[in-house]
Amino acid sequence: MTRRDITIGTEDGSCTAALIGEAVAPHRAGVILFMDAFGPRQALDGMADRLSKQGYLVLVPDLFYRSGSYGPFNPKTAWTDEHSSSLIKSMLGATSQAMTQADTKAFIASLTQAGATGPIGCVGYCMGGGRALNAAAAYPERIKAAASFHGGNLANGASDSPAANAAKIKAKVYVGTAGVDGSFPPEQSGRLAQTLRDAEVDHVIENYVGCAHGWVMPDHSAHHAEGAERHWRRLTTIFAEALTA
Repeated sequence: MTRRDITIGTEDGSCTAALIGEAVAPHRAGVILFMDAFGPRQALDGMADRLSKQGYLVLVPDLFYRSGSYGPFNPKTAWTDEHSSSLIKSMLGATSQAMTQADTKAFIASLTQAGATGPIGCVGYCMGGGRALNAAAAYPERIKAAASFHGGNLANGASDSPAANAAKIKAKVYVGTAGVDGSFPPEQSGRLAQTLRDAEVDHVIENYVGCAHGWVMPDHSAHHAEGAERHWRRLTTIFAEALTA
């Protein structure tokens, strides 16, 4: 794995991030991997490394940087540990969709400076799913593909939900949903599909029957090996289709 720890200057401070992939190549495509609620850790580095082997320069930023040092958390125990659970909820509440959208401008600039001057793809997991789609809405001139896996509240009626921003998206969109997921129930899935169709967004929403929220993450108790591999097939396909410079 070729990994560099970098610091990205944003409007609100300094965001630490991992940059994963080989050295600079002209017009290379870049990918932003938006983390789940458990923060940057070895599992995310491994996922970014797998993407980098497809030819992408991959950025994994710490979306919770405004909260100072923490974790990383163990996804198998974080919600049952009172201290970890409280801290995660606090950081989630302190990191708005608007903040991440603003930060994404700096994320794109960092990828460009590192050599990814071609199109950008975004993928997010759990809390990162909606942020990947909203990033595509905020920066349609660079972000050409956006994917969400077990993302929650994608069409919950809030003004900052991806459904509310669908008309701004020009990227290809893929949404992979857990078979049963209280954070993204069927009515939200239907609402998101309708708004994306109305906006004429090229999209797929796919239900992973038998997979629970968090199924992609290799260190999560809900990890589902077959479902995770299916996710990789879908993700690499949409990126290959959309990120040709």
